[in-house]
Amino acid sequence: MPDLIVNLGLEDNALGHLTSSVQFGFISGTLFFAFFTIADRFNPSAVFFVSALLGAFFNVLIVFNEIGFIHVLLLRFLTGFFLAGIYPVGMKIASDYFEKGLGRALSFLVGALVLGTAFPHLVNDFAGSFSWEYVMYITSALAVTGGSLIFLFVKPGPFRKPGQKQKFGAIFKVFKNKNFRAASFGYFGHMWELYSFWAFVPIMLQYFAQKQSQEINIPLWSFLIIGLGGVACFFGGLLSEKYGAKKIALVALAGSGLSCLISPAMFQSPLFLFLIFLLVWGWMVIIDSPLLSTLVANHADPELRGTSLTIVNCLGFSITIVSIQVISFLMTVMNFEYLYLVLAIGPIFGVSSLLKSD
Repeated sequence: MPDLIVNLGLEDNALGHLTSSVQFGFISGTLFFAFFTIADRFNPSAVFFVSALLGAFFNVLIVFNEIGFIHVLLLRFLTGFFLAGIYPVGMKIASDYFEKGLGRALSFLVGALVLGTAFPHLVNDFAGSFSWEYVMYITSALAVTGGSLIFLFVKPGPFRKPGQKQKFGAIFKVFKNKNFRAASFGYFGHMWELYSFWAFVPIMLQYFAQKQSQEINIPLWSFLIIGLGGVACFFGGLLSEKYGAKKIALVALAGSGLSCLISPAMFQSPLFLFLIFLLVWGWMVIIDSPLLSTLVANHADPELRGTSLTIVNCLGFSITIVSIQVISFLMTVMNFEYLYLVLAIGPIFGVSSLLKSD
């Protein structure tokens, strides 16, 4: 991003606009896919493939010369828009293959997402080895490769029940189911905490290092704290087969909520204890994500499963933008060490919502 801003002669504040344009593109895309029930009416592997191709195309267009800031914003928006045909649709594809064991399947899928989220922190020190143009080429090539693999080797699952006609009111009707609504609200509470935690992990490490005059490899520890959550998803999926997705999700929500509440004390602890605390928090904050998606999928109408997952994903991602902005604002008006108490609102709401389901 910084190289892109320098090479295109953009203002320093363009960074936030470029990031937000991808987020709003994703939200718009999920609303579009959900409203037209695309993942349910069409072959989801084909939807995934076409979305990957178009996302890669709009991603790489930025490298062309004579492109202005408005064009860059539009291209980032369109890239985010077609990401909506990848992640939620990927969960739809997984749910079509597993009538039983969906919790484990989605745990593997979300584990891959977590590793992808953490990976940039690991390569942060090597970013100077590549020009920004090659980064765009490589990510687009990977997107095309991933989409092609899905299209060629992942056929419609045996439990897929395609929607036969357009249902424009589907995105409003899905929440009438009590258990679906409880699982969705649990997911929304989880999302209030998740991305704010991920976004501020490097900032927490930096604050602790400065406060206690400690040397911390921030990129490496950020990768470990976030990335090991992928391993947590793996184990969470296995545990869900024995104890049930709802029970494990409740334990994880309670654990991450407790982490929020004790975070002020942890900023006063020794370095080794602080790092262990963040590692545990990094585990607890993500284990419930695939399990909550499993509950959403299980309680959705089979003919609207893709649409249901997409709209819940859309609303959950919208909540992440709000929570990140709230934390960013509160950083300027309150003691940093008490900042993350605000994130406990999400897990508390999630636990109370899940307890209302059957």
